[in-house]
Parts: sequence; C-alpha cells; structure tokens
Amino acid sequence: MTTTVTNETLAKAPALEDYFGLSDAELHERIEAARKRLGKRLVILGHHYQRDDVIRHADLTGDSFKLSMQASKRPEAEFIVFCGVHFMAESADILSAPEQKVILPDLGAGCSMADMATAEQVEDAWEQLQSVGILDDFKVMPITYMNSSAAIKAFCGKHDGVVCTSSNAAPLFDKSLKEADKLFFFPDQHLGRNTGVRFGIPLEQMRLWDPDKELGGNTAEELRDARLILWKGHCSVHGRFRPWHVDQVRAEVPGIKVLVHPECIKEVVEKSDLNGSTEFIIKTLEAAPAGSSWAVGTEVNLVNRLVARFPEKHIRLLSPDLCMCATMYRIAPQNLAWTLESLVAGRVVNQIVVPAEIARWARVALDRMLAIK
Repeated sequence: MTTTVTNETLAKAPALEDYFGLSDAELHERIEAARKRLGKRLVILGHHYQRDDVIRHADLTGDSFKLSMQASKRPEAEFIVFCGVHFMAESADILSAPEQKVILPDLGAGCSMADMATAEQVEDAWEQLQSVGILDDFKVMPITYMNSSAAIKAFCGKHDGVVCTSSNAAPLFDKSLKEADKLFFFPDQHLGRNTGVRFGIPLEQMRLWDPDKELGGNTAEELRDARLILWKGHCSVHGRFRPWHVDQVRAEVPGIKVLVHPECIKEVVEKSDLNGSTEFIIKTLEAAPAGSSWAVGTEVNLVNRLVARFPEKHIRLLSPDLCMCATMYRIAPQNLAWTLESLVAGRVVNQIVVPAEIARWARVALDRMLAIK
C-alpha cells in the first residue's frame, strides 16, 4: 500500500525544529502513536550503539549488517527507518526491495572511520599499485570492512574483492590468503592488523597506506614484500582504549576478564582475554557465570545496556572516559519523531538511495562475503 500525498497532507507535514521544545514524555508518546498508525508498513532498525531513548522504539536491534539482512526479510515494510549511520542505511538500501524506502533520521549521522577512505582515494591507490607493477606481478585482493561507503563496496565488487564484518573477518582472511598474494584492507587498519596477526602474518609484512602520501608512504619494494596492506583508518571510539586501561582495571579488580572489540589497537587486543565483534561481546556476556567480572572495550551505550541487562554480573566499561559514538548519538528522539510523523503526513524525508550501478557492484562484493562459510 502506498500513501496518497495531497496538498492538505503536505501542509500538515511537520518541521524538525517543531520538536526541540517537546518533553521526553511527549516525544515518546508521539513516536509510539506514529508507529501504531504506520503499522506493518514501518520497521525501525536500532544499532547497538544508539542512545537508549531511541533504541527503545526499535523493532529490531543489532549490528549494521545483521539489521540490513533482517530488514530485507520484511517485504511488507514500505519504510525502513535506520537509526544508525549513513553507510548502514546504504547497506539496507542495497539489500532491500526496490519498492522499499530506507530513511536515515539525521543525514549528519556519518561514520568517522568510513569517511577516512573515499572511493576516489581508493581508486587512486589502486592506480598507484598498477603504476609500479604490483597488480601485474601479484594477485591483490581488495577487502573493505562493512564500515565503508557503498562506492567502496562497489570498487571491491568490480575488482574481485569482498566485504567483511568483524564477525567474519577470520574465515574471510583464511580463504582470501589462500587465493591472493596480497590483501589490501580498508578502511580500519586495526581490524586488519589484528586479523593478520591471528593468521601469522609478521608485522614486517604489513604496510600502512597513508592516502595523503605517494605510494601510501611506502617504497615500491616495501609494497612488493608486503602480504597485507592496511589503510590508515580507525574507529574514533575503539581507538580510545589504551593498554594502560587494561593494566589499571586488572590492578583494581583481580581476576577480571577483559573483553574488547577487534577495532581496538593491537596492544589492547593482545592484553585482553577475549576479543570479537559486538555480537560476540553480547553472547560472551550472556554465557558468563553469575558473579563474574568483566571490563568491556566497546561503545558506552551498549556497555551500559549490558550492565542493566545482567545485574548478577559485574560489568564495566574498560576506559574511565566516556567512549561514545558521537555521530551515532546525532539521532535523537526529535529526529525519529519528525521522521515518523512526516511519513504519517505522506512525506518521505531523508531517504537514502544508492545509485543502481553502485548498488549492483556492491551487492556482488556482499554476495561474495555471504558465500564464505
């Protein structure tokens, strides 16, 4: 069913600034009322790092790719409202049906890591590798982390590459290292480095590619000797955890387990007891015995929810500082209320549309990932 838009309904469509003076209670009521009116035509996706006053309204919660896959299995949903960041909404648009509309409540909700690698920079890096004969003499597989633009996913699709998540990085590296001479991994150097170490690649066979320097700041010989080329990018949240945080928490709580995300720097991952994706972190704490103590190195909103969910376990944030994803936090109840009431009034706002050719090639890279078991 498609809403018929008339001049009268458009006239009633709200403006975002109308919501900033509303109380928390009124915002909550209006969001829930709009959800009820839209019914099954709407699905709201809430990423794990979203603030509590937004994620409480989500129909589905999870990490970015899981949410996109779940939404693609809701054909009755005309509107997919993604409370996350831009690259996540792009993935949802790529995987959803043509008639579904993906909406990001705040277009300013980006990802600093994804922004550290543009399609133009990656194309230029590829051309530089070609210019010194690397692509002629070696099979180089481009791998992009899910936290990247649709255009970079499409680049990987065109060049026999693949997309990876923090959950499947290990099996993907295992397969890719058997098929290619070199891997070019972007945009998160730390996930790439930590996974490379896991497969026994020595640090001297890893080269960091700085997009602001010729050949990424490397010599042609260094690149020829490299097994893994890492883009100079990182997560602004997970990059804040330091080795001294691990030392400090162990000194404060003898026997505490340290559980971190693999986007953390290598020295933090090496000092931790366990590392893994957001879903791995959640499942590990679900299975942990009552009374056990955990210091968790990931985004604070998720950690706080885990503290509340498992009161019988002693869970704390690894860092004493507030490790919050500032861009994710841009989506507030005001944005969500405005988005939903606009839909009720017959107006689609902030729709994310990936151009067809980019979507086609990005889907190729995603399908390659899904084929890896």
